[in-house]
Amino acid sequence: MTTDSIPDFPDHPWVSLETPQDVEGWMDLQNRELQEAITKLPGNSQQYGQSLGQGIAFRLALGGELFIHTNSDGEVLLDVTPEAAWAIPVISAVTQADVPRGQVWILPAHVLTQLILGLNSLIASSWLVLGHRFRMK
Repeated sequence: MTTDSIPDFPDHPWVSLETPQDVEGWMDLQNRELQEAITKLPGNSQQYGQSLGQGIAFRLALGGELFIHTNSDGEVLLDVTPEAAWAIPVISAVTQADVPRGQVWILPAHVLTQLILGLNSLIASSWLVLGHRFRMK
C-alpha cells in the first residue's frame, strides 16, 4: 500500500472460477467484503475514494500484479504493473480491447467477467485494495 493510514489485506490463494456464474458470485462476495472494510476505515472513508482506487488486486503466477477498480461511470480501471506486462496479450484477447499507451486500461463494465475468466488460470492469489494510486497521465 502507498498510504500508511490504509490497512493491507492478506493475499488469498486463488480458487479457480469455471463459469460466469462463479465469477459473478465471487465478485458479489468481494464487493460485500470491500464495502464492509471501507465502512471500518478511520475517519471519513470518502477521502480515500477521491484520490485512491478501491477494489481487488491479483498476483499473477508468473509475476506481477493487476489492480482492478470500477469507477462511478461503471468503467473498469485495470492497472497492469510492469512485471505483469507478459499478460497484456491475454488481457487484450479476452476483453477485445486495444492495448493502451500507459499501463492503465479503461474497459467497459461488461468485460469484467470475461477478464477474470480469461485470467483464471494465471492468477495465484487475490486481495482487497482500499487504496491504489492508478498511474494515469
